[in-house]
Amino acid sequence: MTDAVVIPGAMFGPGAPLLMYAGDVAEQRGATVHRHSWSQEFPKLDQPEIESWVRGEIDPLVDAIGGRSLLIGKSLGTNAAAIAAERDLPAVWLTPLLTLPWVADALGRATAPFLLVGGTADKVWDSGLARRLSPHVLEVEGADHGMYVPGPLTESIAVLSQVVLAVEEFLDTIGWPSSTR
Repeated sequence: MTDAVVIPGAMFGPGAPLLMYAGDVAEQRGATVHRHSWSQEFPKLDQPEIESWVRGEIDPLVDAIGGRSLLIGKSLGTNAAAIAAERDLPAVWLTPLLTLPWVADALGRATAPFLLVGGTADKVWDSGLARRLSPHVLEVEGADHGMYVPGPLTESIAVLSQVVLAVEEFLDTIGWPSSTR
């Protein structure tokens, strides 16, 4: 069985558009999608203990599922990069917290492929670092941490479409879900 774990950010749950559609891409490929919601108040987002807090929430879910799940996380959820690195899990990281050293370090330790998605107007996005960490990068000019761009809302909806396409292409490239890598 193929599984995907959707790990939310701090502001919106797993049904927020970026996460919902990224999870839907996995579901359309036959995966069982597990959409996690935080069970308790999280610590300060910019402190190292946030990584172990996220681990405490996500490790039991990944253990219960077993196998080699795809992780899909946004912002706060990208603190699960250490789990992906340790378990050799492929991942899609939406608006990753690249300015947090422990997230960047975990991404640097990863052996499974991962997609990084961010915008140039996001304070936690680092374009150069993203490209050094992964050959799979979608960078949207002018997009903020919510992947909104200036102008009419339809422009931000178009960004959502770009993200869905990037996830589809990434999963095609790595041969997921049937890949043994």
